[in-house]
Amino acid sequence: MLYWAAAFFIIALIAGVMGFGGIAAASAGVAKVIFFIFLILFVLSLFSNAFRAR
Repeated sequence: MLYWAAAFFIIALIAGVMGFGGIAAASAGVAKVIFFIFLILFVLSLFSNAFRAR
């Protein structure tokens, strides 16, 4: 999932450099959403493993 967030971020950077503002904004938005989903799942995974170990 982190790979996809990075891929969309790179697409946003390339589109921004080439002047495609709409595509850059959309790709950056998708990258942000995917990154936050990754963070939420990562934290949930840490908590579940911490409670399972006890």
